[in-house]
Amino acid sequence: MKNNRILGHLIKLSLGLMISLGCTLALADSYPSKPIKAIVPFAPGSTTDQIGRAFAAKMTELLGQPVVIENRPGANGLIGADLVAKAPADGYTILFGTNSTNAALKSLVKNLPYNQDTAFTPIGYFGSAPLIITVNNDVPVKSLNGFVSLAKANPGKMTFAYASTSQRVSSEMLASAADIKMTGVSYKSGPNAMTDVIGGQVNMFTADFGVTLPQVQAGKIRGLAVTSLKRSPAIPELPTVNEALGIKGYELIAFFAVFGPADMPKDAILKLNKAINDAAKSKDVIDRFSAMGFETQPGTPEALGQKIKVETAKWAKAIKEAGIEPE
Repeated sequence: MKNNRILGHLIKLSLGLMISLGCTLALADSYPSKPIKAIVPFAPGSTTDQIGRAFAAKMTELLGQPVVIENRPGANGLIGADLVAKAPADGYTILFGTNSTNAALKSLVKNLPYNQDTAFTPIGYFGSAPLIITVNNDVPVKSLNGFVSLAKANPGKMTFAYASTSQRVSSEMLASAADIKMTGVSYKSGPNAMTDVIGGQVNMFTADFGVTLPQVQAGKIRGLAVTSLKRSPAIPELPTVNEALGIKGYELIAFFAVFGPADMPKDAILKLNKAINDAAKSKDVIDRFSAMGFETQPGTPEALGQKIKVETAKWAKAIKEAGIEPE
């Protein structure tokens, strides 16, 4: 009788474990079972927003659940990033992040409200794009070299707009490399900054192709150079900064990637990563954004994690060399 009771208990325990395991697998198989909120930490119309919305639409098709964009701009992306860092790690709140949020803020902000190195789960990489250095049409220069000469003749009087880390650091790096002094003007969003550049309230603006290229092509502002090491096929007439100034080593590339809160379930990470990579390979996404100088680069979550370590060190060096002090 005793052996029978023991056997009965073992059978019940085994059944319980099987049911529990079955429920766990069912939950894993069902992800995503509801809409996914994607936080874009910059304003509507920004390059991050444009790229994010295109990827979200593709991911929605591939995952079978809506990927809903929510814009949370401000503080160089910190507001949106902080929201995701503190969200439940269930795969239903993700960050469409950039070099600002996931590489540079650590070197720009003294007291981040989260640990940038441990607060996020790397999920997938969208791609990267250079920036264009532009000026208001009334600035009396036709080249970057001409702008540098004008700035040297008027120390501190030339103004530059910025609404993200890449926009600020690229301008400060230029000032350092060219030995000029400019005055930075902070904006909440790239589109807001662009309005003032077109209107002449600020002289210069270095920003992603998504914000600058249409305005340069429309003749509303003047493009002077690109921030990549090679000229961009999207606007091949513009020289690189290195070409324009006869220097070496100037490069600043903006990147775009997806992150979740720390300790996300592996299954959710892998499903999201596959959807991101499939979207990055889709012809319509490639065709739409290649004209903006954007290059998609599918990869694993682990590769993104390694890239973030390298980029964090790279941006720390660029920020230090540009003479920007953490605030």
